[in-house]
Amino acid sequence: MKAASVKDVADRAGVSVGTVSNVLNNPDRVAERTRERVQSAIADLGFVRNDAARQLRAGHSRTIGLVVLDAANPFYAALARGAEAEAARHEFSLLLASSLQDADREARYIDLFEEQRAQGLLLSPVGETSARVADLAAHGVSTVLVDRDAEAETYGSVSVDDVHGGRAAVEHLLASGRRRIAFMAAETELRQVADRWRGAQDAVARAAAAGTADASIELIEAESLTTLGGRAAALSLFERDPGDIPDAVFCANDLLATGALQAFIIDGRYTVPDDVALVGYDDIEFASSAIVPLTTVRRPAEELGRTAVRMLLGETPSAHTVFQPELIARASSGH
Repeated sequence: MKAASVKDVADRAGVSVGTVSNVLNNPDRVAERTRERVQSAIADLGFVRNDAARQLRAGHSRTIGLVVLDAANPFYAALARGAEAEAARHEFSLLLASSLQDADREARYIDLFEEQRAQGLLLSPVGETSARVADLAAHGVSTVLVDRDAEAETYGSVSVDDVHGGRAAVEHLLASGRRRIAFMAAETELRQVADRWRGAQDAVARAAAAGTADASIELIEAESLTTLGGRAAALSLFERDPGDIPDAVFCANDLLATGALQAFIIDGRYTVPDDVALVGYDDIEFASSAIVPLTTVRRPAEELGRTAVRMLLGETPSAHTVFQPELIARASSGH
């Protein structure tokens, strides 16, 4: 059965095609009785508007694309939740995509959202932002980097000072008396991870320069930024001599920290926090409800998403917003 058209509705209601268009797009311009007649015809015919055609005429849709590194990560799920709520407040829809830290996959989603004439793009990029992203502005697609600072003025950014966050985590461990510190991470080429590692190293260097702590820090590489990655990396520590076990592990995110905590419980020879202090990053929802509640560095995930949408729609005065992370001390570091 052929779908009803605008002309079919107009014929049924005894009005012009232009009047039907006004009922659909500018109902205030149509008299109430005429509007009711058109709406009755729409209901009788089961008419569904062709939103794709409307978008072609308007040049854009009322959708916003969001591409994150990993939608399975609770941090990005919370970020998307904030962005979706803010988009809905402005009567926009949010389309979520996950690049899985794959640059080619990311590029395909960027192309897709441009082809769909999205109002704008929120992007947590895999690597350095490319000319492809910069070109979007020239094509009329506004872009805001999310969880990354921008290298150019052609698009905005909403980010977190992860250098400060990494420094705060290790300063906390040093203040707790820990001296053999390990930083557990994967995907170290990601800007966010690299910045946390830089901040962690800086905290140790500052303590040495000030003479307040004679500490060391090492990098332990996991296979992935996941719970399983953290568990495997921590289990590998137990192959060392007891004197080589770090007395603190700072993890690049809470998923790694959760896996590391599982490994310590499974092995049983070392306890958290008595033998090894543990600190995560992000403060995802279940960090506080772990069997040993996780000390972590909180990033305001939902606020990042909300701010990015407001920036995209021109509601914020600044083109670049940087949030300061906050250390949340819990039992896993002895608090």
